[in-house]
Amino acid sequence: MKDLLPDLCDHYEQDVSWLPLIFHNYGGKKIFYGEVVTLRCFEDNSLVREIVSHDGRGKVLFIDGHGSCNRALLGDQLALLAVENGWQGIIINGAVRDVGTLATLDLGVKALGVCPFKTVKRQSGDKNMTLIVGHTMIYPGDYVYADLNGILLSRQPLNLSVL
Repeated sequence: MKDLLPDLCDHYEQDVSWLPLIFHNYGGKKIFYGEVVTLRCFEDNSLVREIVSHDGRGKVLFIDGHGSCNRALLGDQLALLAVENGWQGIIINGAVRDVGTLATLDLGVKALGVCPFKTVKRQSGDKNMTLIVGHTMIYPGDYVYADLNGILLSRQPLNLSVL
């Protein structure tokens, strides 16, 4: 399967919401989905390391970096840690770096852009918070579905076997 979102929209139109921002694909996994874990942080990825150090099977980390592309909230080291702990993907309203390496990993990665600069480490940010990104509410525990067509959100898990 090369496209998931169009089929989900056809089958679950009333149950999904579209995130109307243009995210670029940087990970090796082009289709990914799972339960949302949220993080809000600004140019500090200290809490990203903490979160991806835990079991991420069936989960997608959604990071609201306030749209800043001045510092990369994800690089190769944190992405490798996420893969080791079974995360399905990471979506960043902000920037990533080490994109050559990210493209080789079995991890979905979407971000607004790239920046070669690492973040400052202040241990700042808010975990498991409701996010507002692109005028869309993203709740911890939502379900996110992503492919090359973009990002969909659902309050409940969708049955993909009906597609």
